[in-house]
Amino acid sequence: MGKCLNHPERETSYLCMKHEIFLCEDCLVCRDPGIYCKFRPSCPIWFIHKEKVREERHRAEAVALQADRMAAAERRPSSLQDQE
Repeated sequence: MGKCLNHPERETSYLCMKHEIFLCEDCLVCRDPGIYCKFRPSCPIWFIHKEKVREERHRAEAVALQADRMAAAERRPSSLQDQE
């Protein structure tokens, strides 16, 4: 266990082995995602970071899809909208 780099009052077990720093759950972001890291295949910080990025991408895609559907509904003639 160690203290979070950004929140020294928080104890955490998430250790970045490359940079030898501890990060709490609020700070779990890979510091160098584009640079090679020999620890990455077993890194819980990388895994959690990837999951957060994936969730954000899915959320953004859902918002865009909803906006597209609303725009398409607005473009339909009113006679077709009345049939639904």
